[in-house]
Order: sequence, then structure tokens, then C-alpha cells
Amino acid sequence: MSTRLTTLFLRTLRETPADAEVASHQLLVRAGYVRRAAPGIYTWLPLGLKVLRKVEAIVREEMDAIGGQEVHFPALLPAEPYQATNRWVEYGPNLFRLRDRRDNDYLLAPTHEEMFTLAVKDLYSSYKDLPAIIYQIQTKYRDEARPRAGLIRAREFIMKDSYSFDVEDSGLDESYAKHREAYEKIFQRLGLDYVICAAMSGAMGGSKSEEFLFPTAIGEDTFVRSPGGYTANAEAVETPAPADVDFSSVPEPSQIHTPGAKTIATLVSGLETEAPREQGWSAADTLKHVVLKVSHPTDGDSLLVIGLPGDRDVDLKRVEAALSPAEVEPASEDDFKAYPELVPGFIGTRHIGPQGRKDADGNSLITYLMDARVPYGSAWATGGDEDGYHTINNVFGREFEVDGRIEAAEIRAGDPAPDGSGELELARGIEIGHIFQLGRKYAEALGLSVLDENGKSRIVTMGSYGIGVSRILAALAEEYHDEHGLTWPIQVAPAHVHIVATGKDPAIFEAAAQLAEDLDDAEFDVIYDDRLKVSAGVKFADAELLGVPNILVVGRGLADGVVELRNRATGESREIEIDGASQAIADELTAQLLDAGA
Repeated sequence: MSTRLTTLFLRTLRETPADAEVASHQLLVRAGYVRRAAPGIYTWLPLGLKVLRKVEAIVREEMDAIGGQEVHFPALLPAEPYQATNRWVEYGPNLFRLRDRRDNDYLLAPTHEEMFTLAVKDLYSSYKDLPAIIYQIQTKYRDEARPRAGLIRAREFIMKDSYSFDVEDSGLDESYAKHREAYEKIFQRLGLDYVICAAMSGAMGGSKSEEFLFPTAIGEDTFVRSPGGYTANAEAVETPAPADVDFSSVPEPSQIHTPGAKTIATLVSGLETEAPREQGWSAADTLKHVVLKVSHPTDGDSLLVIGLPGDRDVDLKRVEAALSPAEVEPASEDDFKAYPELVPGFIGTRHIGPQGRKDADGNSLITYLMDARVPYGSAWATGGDEDGYHTINNVFGREFEVDGRIEAAEIRAGDPAPDGSGELELARGIEIGHIFQLGRKYAEALGLSVLDENGKSRIVTMGSYGIGVSRILAALAEEYHDEHGLTWPIQVAPAHVHIVATGKDPAIFEAAAQLAEDLDDAEFDVIYDDRLKVSAGVKFADAELLGVPNILVVGRGLADGVVELRNRATGESREIEIDGASQAIADELTAQLLDAGA
């Protein structure tokens, strides 16, 4: 298809939009691929839609190849199925809720597990109907508190979500493996680097879970990897259980006067002065307590204290992942006022967890969880529960107990991999795909069962598999750009060739128009810059900004019987004789598409 710039619905921008933080956001707006409608909400313009449709086509081809069948559910959904699975509440403020004129509750779907489950329930009743894989490419909605980075974290986004339905767990394993392989093929065909990481299931529920991350410094996810092949999202790293410590020789605890020591650094200095010891003191000898407010969609707000070594910081994303669907934030001044026994900077172990106040049912009013890396029986310097005092020789398991364990501490480069495969290194990435083994959670909640070969009712087991289609577009723009603009790979570019006619000679425009027509007839996508009163400099700047992989220059070289074909990404160019140029260029484009697997 041939598109002329004089008729294309497009305006390029020379200046970077003020709200555009990352390269993909800046370039997609400047090049006229998308336009901001509201925070986290974007209009897709013609060039953006062309790229989006090519990404979708690759996704569809690979989903169809594993037996997937495409459906399309509405984005506006009734509340009842989500209430049945409790996600109406569990999704919390991220869910867009609304009511119709009859006061019925509806939502804008963040995901469609319930609708897929109910569709299969309505249509299938026998084990002979399974296994089944159905999928859709549909718009989703999440009321993100902080939409950012353009398409990377948006409130409205496009996702491919598929679901597998099997009778046996072994069937779920096969369906999961099929999707995993299909995802690898999709990202390879798109030309996107990816890392497969162990992940948390979060509000989705289920057991096994893996993310496909695109490694990039601007990514919101931190992941780890080891020389031996261990990879995981930082939220999913499980600290190897430490061995218990023999505390039989640890002296009784004692209070140390540490006035003004409200930080770990000042505490260590105070201990060196007030309680000197041969081996000295370090932050790793202290147990600090971080107070958080936990907001659970069903259980309300509560106070949580997390204990962890003083040389580590709490990773709130890891805490939220462990407590999902609850949201977590640092305790406020009002929270501390409600619990005066918590003395900021000097919080000890006497008033939290099993040692602290209880409610009428005997539960701790202030829940106390210990980071997974702290050994049972270990001795610490902790807060003394009194302004200006700390306690030393406070033994976990002798002086105090906890309500449970949690993965809370930050993961650091150099930490040992949980599987013993070496030291961890940290990197950042954008989540572009996520696959889950949901199991029977949704089938049980919504009554999805089939009769097996013996006529016995069996609850179906499910898998859920998502790809962020619109987010992939941003990832591609992050991967494929330079200081001048975008540099799309040919398999997803809005056009295969961008023809630039430069000069004022009508023969140049006639030759360029003929080349555009010939390549269009050969079924290549063409952008033809046919603007008459625009300088060559502006045309080349626009061509580089738009990022079509081949730029065909028809200009003064035509007088010598040649045109110039430039590679947008590498800058390499070669002259082609105008006689037979259409065929020569068509052959070049065909070879590029074959190399890209398109």
C-alpha cells in the first residue's frame, strides 16, 4: 500500500513534549504515531496503527500455530462474575467501576479470566471437548495511580490474553509449555531481546508464573540473573532458609543509652562508644524495624512491622508482591499516634507481634513479620522501646517471637542465587509477557466442570497467558532508535520503504511516483514524500524521525540515471540505476523480509 505524505494524517514535531520522559514516549509522539488524550491514555494515529497491526499479526500467527482460536469479549463487563471470584474487591482502586442508569454495577475489564471461564462453561461439558486454547486481542483498563513513560504504564492498553482449559494437571503443563514456546517465537520474530524470569502471580492467583522481560535501563521491573542460569523478578527471589543459630552462649539482653541514635549509622557509632566489643559493631549487627500501613481490599487497614538486618532496606514492591492484593505504604504520623508504644527510631520487640497487645480474638494488634534472611536464634542490637535507648543481645526465639516470615529486604548484586548457581547480578526490564498456571481457582469459583470418561464431574484446570501488545510497541521504540529518530525493524515498520523526492524538477517527482506505484503493485508498503515546497533537509529529518528501514532518495542523481537506497539503521547507501530500479528494490526488500522471518 502506498501512502503520500501530502494526504497522510500526520504532523511531526521538532520539539520534545514536556511530559515525555523516555525515548519511546518522545519519539512516538514526535513522529506522529500516538497522541496523548489524557494521562495514561493515547490516541492511535495512522502510522502507529500500522505498526500495532503488524505486531498483532505476528502474535495471531503464533497463537493460531499452537491451536489457539480467537474470540473478542466486551471491555465493559457486569460486576457479578468478578464478585464471584472476589476480584471486584481484591483489585482495589486499580479497577474502573461504574453504574448504569438502572444502578447496576459494571467495570472496565483489567483482564478477562471470568469471561473466558464462563464462555467455556456455557459451551463445553465433556472431557472430549478439551483441551482448548482461546485468545483475544482486546483493550484493557487499569486505574494506574502513576501512569508514566507513555505506552509503558498506561491506563488504557492493548493486550493479547489467552487461556488454556484442561482436565488434568499434566494437560495444563503441556498447554503452558506450548505458550512458552510460542512467546519465544513471537519475541524473536519481533526482533525483541527478552529474558524469561520466575515471577509472582499477584492478583491473578495460581501457582507457576513466569515473566518475559525486555531488558532496558528505563524498565520498572528489577530482575536478577546468575552465571548458572537462574533468572527471576526481584519480587520472586526466595531467600534460602538460614540455619538456626545456637544462642546458648549469648548473654542476657541489656539496655544501652543511645541518645539521638535514630538512624542505623548513629546507632552503630553509639554502640561503639557505649558497648564496645572486640569485633566491633556494624549495620549488619542491628535489627531495624520498618513500620508499614497495609490496606487490604477486604480486611481493611492494619499496621505491620517488618524486622530486617540494618544493612538492608525494605523493598516495598517485594512486600506488596508477598501481601497481594493488599497495598502497602510507610506508616504516617497519625499511625504512630494511634500506637504510642511504637517509638520512632527506637522500636524494639516488646510491643509487636506475639509479645504485644492482642485483639479480642488473641491476634496481634501490630503484626510482626521477620525478613526471610534472619536466622532463628540470632542475637541483635534492636530498639529499646524507649526514647534514647537500644537493646543488645536481643535473641530471636529467646526474647521475642514473630507472627511469620516475609521476603522484604532488597536484593543486592552479589547475593547468592537461591539455586546455588552463583552470585546474582541485577538489571532492569519492561514486562512484555506473563504466563500463569492458574489451576482451578476460577473454575471452582464459577463452577466450570466437565464429565470425565467415567461420567464423574471434574473441575477444569486453567492457564492464563498475556502479552502487552501496545507495550511491545514502546519496547520496540526503546530498542530501535538513534539520535535522529526511530529505526523500525522491517517486519513491524509502518512501511517497507520511504521514498523521498528532492529538488524542483518535475521529472524527479514523476520518477518517484512511478517507483511508488511499482512497489505498491508488488505489494510492498510505501510512504512517498511528495511534498513540493518542502526542503530536502526537512524531508530527510522527517524520514529519519519516522524510522522506515529503507529510504529511497530520488533527486539530482536522476540526471545521471541513478537513485539512492539508504539503510535507515546503519546509514549505508548504494546507488541503483533507474532502469530496472523497481525490481532491484523489490528484490532487496524481499531479502530483508526473509532475513527477518516475516
